[in-house]
Amino acid sequence: MQNETNQSDENATQSPANQPGWIKMALDFGPLIVFFTAFKLGDLFVATGVFMAASILAMITSKIVFGKIAAMLKFNVVVVMIMGGLTLYLQDETFVKMKLTIINSVMALILLFGMLRGKLYLKMVMEMAIEMDDAGWKVFSRNWIIYMFVMAGVNELIWRTQSTEFWVNFKTFGYMGATMVFMIGHAPLFMKYLPEDNVK
Repeated sequence: MQNETNQSDENATQSPANQPGWIKMALDFGPLIVFFTAFKLGDLFVATGVFMAASILAMITSKIVFGKIAAMLKFNVVVVMIMGGLTLYLQDETFVKMKLTIINSVMALILLFGMLRGKLYLKMVMEMAIEMDDAGWKVFSRNWIIYMFVMAGVNELIWRTQSTEFWVNFKTFGYMGATMVFMIGHAPLFMKYLPEDNVK
């Protein structure tokens, strides 16, 4: 009986729903802030190495705190390790600057592939945070795919035409701000497609 109680307490501790929201936010944005700070104190190569270490730390922390590592986090860390590793090995900024393009493009293609197969992958990832019926998820998935392709293009345009400092500022603040505006702009959609049992 005591073992069952301890197991229950352990599961509750590992459940994301029982963890403070700031922990997940720190895991999502912590490595990015560390990257920005390291760039300001050093250069892009220093920042890349620090970002790689911070990303690994975020993955380990997620496993310890939540008991699992989200698929998106795993994918992001793999891309960070590959592109960051090439950047440091070849001493070429191109690879780390293309990381955002690759992540956005690959995720957009995965979501598009899912929709063509009648699968709502975005719903599987975000349904704990957003409640909508499938019609709403289809619209949101379509818009998210378009957004990611657009942001991949914007990233390519910026790193190819602007200074490294400008690109770092865009990566740290511009992309985050654009995503927040995108999500806030979809508030009417979230309300429109609330599941019927949630509509009073």
